[in-house]
Amino acid sequence: MATKNPSFKIILGSSSKARKQILTEMGYEFTIMTADIDEQSIRREKPEDLVVTLAEAKAIIAIQWLLKSLCIVSLILKGLRNTRIINYYVVVYRGTIREKPTSEKEAREFVKGYSGSHAAVVGSVVVTNLVTRKRYGGWESAEVYFLEIPDEVIDNLIDDGVTFNVAGGLMLEHPLTLPFVDAVVGSTDTVMGLSKALTEKLIMEAL
Repeated sequence: MATKNPSFKIILGSSSKARKQILTEMGYEFTIMTADIDEQSIRREKPEDLVVTLAEAKAIIAIQWLLKSLCIVSLILKGLRNTRIINYYVVVYRGTIREKPTSEKEAREFVKGYSGSHAAVVGSVVVTNLVTRKRYGGWESAEVYFLEIPDEVIDNLIDDGVTFNVAGGLMLEHPLTLPFVDAVVGSTDTVMGLSKALTEKLIMEAL
């Protein structure tokens, strides 16, 4: 696929394999620079508010760090437009916000709860133009309906360790999870962590 961004550079603020895959599928070239924050110190009642606030907080920290980089400053001085993409998502199950499980017990409870049930995924994207310093953000949601998930499969997911690395312990594209997905209402890429439509829209706005 031909790349879309010869006149500007994209920095993805995530090391997620799924998000790298999605951005590549969209035809973009990018580099990765992540910024860690204390996510638990930022709380919001609504999942939509939480994901956007967390993404914006990461964006602020990342931009402060990036602007200290001589490489980035050099690119700006040459007139190249630099765009930073930060995103964050959570799973909402029966009205409760679920982030990454903190224990095996919690991970098992999360996945077992999805068996024969459904959950919503709320994800945000924040795109920052590093030249203008302006940020453009939004959120999107999708729902996932599951078939009954056997206990043996849940055990294998726990043993694999994947449940500890994703919000709600839910990785749609995992080969152990995918056979038990009955339906997705909304876009699959939103569930995987990066809405293509929203990302594309915000990149165009930022440029």
